[in-house]
Amino acid sequence: MKLKKSSLPPAVFNIVTECGTEPPFSGEYNDYDQPGSYLCRQCGLALFRAQNKFHSGCGWPSFDAEIPNAVQRRNDPDGRRIEIVCARCQAHLGHVFQGENFTAKNIRHCVNSLSVDFVPDATVTDTEEAIFAAGCFWGVEYYFKKLPGVLQSFVGYTGGQKNAPAYQEVCQGDTGHVEAIRVIYDPKKLNYEDLVKYFFEIHDPTQKNGQGPDIGPQYLSVIFYYDDAQKNTAEKIVHLIEPVATKILPVSIFWPAENYHQDYYAKTGKTPYCHRHQKRVWSARRR
Repeated sequence: MKLKKSSLPPAVFNIVTECGTEPPFSGEYNDYDQPGSYLCRQCGLALFRAQNKFHSGCGWPSFDAEIPNAVQRRNDPDGRRIEIVCARCQAHLGHVFQGENFTAKNIRHCVNSLSVDFVPDATVTDTEEAIFAAGCFWGVEYYFKKLPGVLQSFVGYTGGQKNAPAYQEVCQGDTGHVEAIRVIYDPKKLNYEDLVKYFFEIHDPTQKNGQGPDIGPQYLSVIFYYDDAQKNTAEKIVHLIEPVATKILPVSIFWPAENYHQDYYAKTGKTPYCHRHQKRVWSARRR
């Protein structure tokens, strides 16, 4: 289990670690209605199935059942409500209510959208996460979505100094951020080593000033690691293909990019102009 606290934006951190609450009707999953599963934002454990989600009108995502043993209840400090938390990492999710008769199960798990991630997989039980930068995040996401075992991805900005940077600010190259991608994957189907190898197959890690025609510090090649295991794996793979310009850095706050950047090529029907998948031979170090 990897806790993702160091990559959480302040609004998410406030909810999952400090029992905050997002404003009603503000969360992206309040009206979301797609088959799949909802995961703990802090540790990736599957918590709820979309088939148990319903519209209660309360302004937050509502579920009338949780995945067995995934959610714990405890008395809220206010003395009136029952808090629900991730059973594994204790991240705050919201509250649970009974006796409202919204559904036949007569229970409502009232959950903050910011406390969960959605993946379009209705059977997954646990997930892992990786963060990469490899040039324009449109192309990076396009290829990662093709890799079996990848469940979900989000593009954004990380590694910089400014809080909540906007795209135009990052494009100026003076915020310190790179365009990056959060990759959520099923460890039963894909391991981190193969994920890193694929990362090196979809871009040119030897380019020092950007990626393809996209030039600037926001387009550099970086692997952001959550723990020593990820760091050691990344260093091992780099050793097979060095010299490369890829940096290996600890994760920092991952700021989601604007909505129009998410899954950009699927929305526009276009294809990447500076990325392509090129298989490598990984059995021995290149000389």
